[in-house]
Amino acid sequence: MQRISLTSFIVVSALLAYPLPGNIAFAFHNGGVADCDGCHTMHNSSGNVPMTTGGRPTGAGYAYLLKGSDQSSTCLICHAGSSPTDSFKVATNPVPAPGNFPLQLPPGGDFAYLQKNYNWVTSTGTAQSSPGSNHGHNINAADFLYFSNGARWTTAPGGFYPTASLGCTSCHDPHGKYRILDAAGTTIATTGKPIGDSGSYGALPTSSVAVGSYRLLAGQYYKPASLQGNFGFVANPPVAVAPQSYNRSEAASDTRVAYGMGMSEWCGNCHASLQHNTINPATTVGNHPAGYNAKLTNVYTTYNAYIYTGNLTNTNPALGYSSLVPFEESISSLSSLAADTTSTAGASAVDNVNCLTCHRAHASAWDSCTRWNTAQGAYLTVAGSYPGLDAPTTQGQQGEYATGKTMAEYQQAMYDRPPTAFAANQWSLCNKCHEQDQHKQ
Repeated sequence: MQRISLTSFIVVSALLAYPLPGNIAFAFHNGGVADCDGCHTMHNSSGNVPMTTGGRPTGAGYAYLLKGSDQSSTCLICHAGSSPTDSFKVATNPVPAPGNFPLQLPPGGDFAYLQKNYNWVTSTGTAQSSPGSNHGHNINAADFLYFSNGARWTTAPGGFYPTASLGCTSCHDPHGKYRILDAAGTTIATTGKPIGDSGSYGALPTSSVAVGSYRLLAGQYYKPASLQGNFGFVANPPVAVAPQSYNRSEAASDTRVAYGMGMSEWCGNCHASLQHNTINPATTVGNHPAGYNAKLTNVYTTYNAYIYTGNLTNTNPALGYSSLVPFEESISSLSSLAADTTSTAGASAVDNVNCLTCHRAHASAWDSCTRWNTAQGAYLTVAGSYPGLDAPTTQGQQGEYATGKTMAEYQQAMYDRPPTAFAANQWSLCNKCHEQDQHKQ
């Protein structure tokens, strides 16, 4: 047996105790792969209870030695909870009872809305509903009671990805292989320089280390190991930068994620026919243009001038931004995007619409995970207050406006903005771009 000298032992111990450059070794995700035992049970145990009896497997262990019964359940062990102060939470758990709202406010939305069902009767007596399964991406996380909506969709709308296999790892690479190799944000690979930091918050690659892709999003050729079939991604992850503090109330100020390039094209990995003709959006019929070529050339001045319904008086483009209607910048520079996370500047002619301009990535309080109530004819505020079952006016209580929510639930769904941020009778936020040509009631 080879002997290890005391000197070698001291050197190795020192290396283990000292963080490597770029914090490569000692953070959990940090832009790349997490600690193995954060997600896996190395010896087929759970909660320190062995999954074997008499030296023989009982079959009680989970696939891939995961700590949860499936991939998404394993993710939610850390990413679900009831504390609104943990920035990394994306699902309120336990799911709040009827009449109470989910607590988490990350830009992608709170998955708990998938278990929130809303029912109402309109002013004309029509019963309507908005089941939780309509509110976003129906991940499969059995331990947290999330399941696919196979009755409505067997594959991703506009694509072929099987909904029965949809989970956190459908979009996010749990082993964090995708990395940005250059500060220009143009070179993305799965090999090369080691990942030294997260690319989600503006860290820059160096000559020796790369940064991880935004939110560990996967890229070309990716599919989870558990998924059989030809479902590999075509597009690489988008380039984007978020502020360090992103899961928070927007009552006083917006949380700005600086979307750089490629978000709609990346969404097209699963929703290809819903890409809204990004090659030539001017010829699109029936779909709103979105993607790199869906420029705001004809509407960016309206976007910047718009304050609320009927008010186009903002003359300072540096104050034109709204995180309820975010746009995508036509850049990939990580340093430029990082600077924009604190900016309130509005759009320019070269910026473009992306899928997240209107939708949240995870879930929202509204159908199709939209950022606001897009139902035709529905005001977002009524007589200066949010709609709700307990609204001060009869109109505000009507189902098409309240959508089965209390005023407090409605305000939380608007990321805690006060109703005074809008017009007394606020029209759809489509008009952030289209106020000039809208048809108001």
